[in-house]
Amino acid sequence: MRWKGRRQSSNVEDRRGEGGGGGMFPGGFGRPGGRVRLPMGGSRSAGGGLSGIIVLVVLFFVLRACGIDPLEMLAGGPTGGPTTQQTTTTSAADDEMKQFVSVVLAETEDTWKGIFEAQGLNYKEPSMVLFTDGVRSACGFASAASGPFYCPGDQKVYLDLGFFNQLARQFGASGDFAQAYVVAHEVGHHVQNVTGILPRFNEMRQRMSQAEANAMSIRVELQADCFAGIWAHYTGQKGLLESGDIEEALNAANQIGDDTLQRRTQGYVVPESFNHGTSEQRRTWFARGLKSGRLADCDTFNDPV
Repeated sequence: MRWKGRRQSSNVEDRRGEGGGGGMFPGGFGRPGGRVRLPMGGSRSAGGGLSGIIVLVVLFFVLRACGIDPLEMLAGGPTGGPTTQQTTTTSAADDEMKQFVSVVLAETEDTWKGIFEAQGLNYKEPSMVLFTDGVRSACGFASAASGPFYCPGDQKVYLDLGFFNQLARQFGASGDFAQAYVVAHEVGHHVQNVTGILPRFNEMRQRMSQAEANAMSIRVELQADCFAGIWAHYTGQKGLLESGDIEEALNAANQIGDDTLQRRTQGYVVPESFNHGTSEQRRTWFARGLKSGRLADCDTFNDPV
């Protein structure tokens, strides 16, 4: 994607390095204002409890006995923290990635502002929060392990830039336009939110069985994929796409399909548990938005998925 030198969004909050902290439970997708996230392979349980505290206490005294001051390590003293050279290198790469996602967010702003204005509406731009490890949002606390997500409660997209490394290495979806697709998908959820689609779904979900909620969730996610395709359609019209960009986005959509993720993480597929859509469905709906650039072609609630 030809992004360098283009406008960067001013709606980016950089909270990297602040630490997420605890004390809040994750917001569920089905709760009012619950976060909407990309699926991630596998699962991670919350660690700790009493046994975790005991381990930490024992480790503290073992380190002291070895002549190492744990408090100094936590403070980033001589025995803790990266070297200046490592920090500089990491910061340079992170800064470029921040610039990239800021440009992508700006491009989504221009696209959706134009689409809304054509219908006599105003587009309220979302913010993007960059974080590391964990973050608090209006939807609760989330760790980086949960992946990128959109929180309707504060109308913000949350992203740990380290996810892009995981996307490439673990999921086999590399390339800057694969990363752009992730951002555009989460912004697609914002479009659903400000147009009333997401609030309506969260309201309906309270009265649904788990199977019904999963089926409806798939339609919500596929529409966000289609909206990402609409953004790619107009990005292509600007001449910003390079050879292989669309293939990168389609591959990313394929690699994070429910069936592909389940085969990778557990070796078998449980269709009843799908809530984002199969790889084929995700590719199809992204391609549909890409081809037409029309909101009317992203009606996943009435068209077969």
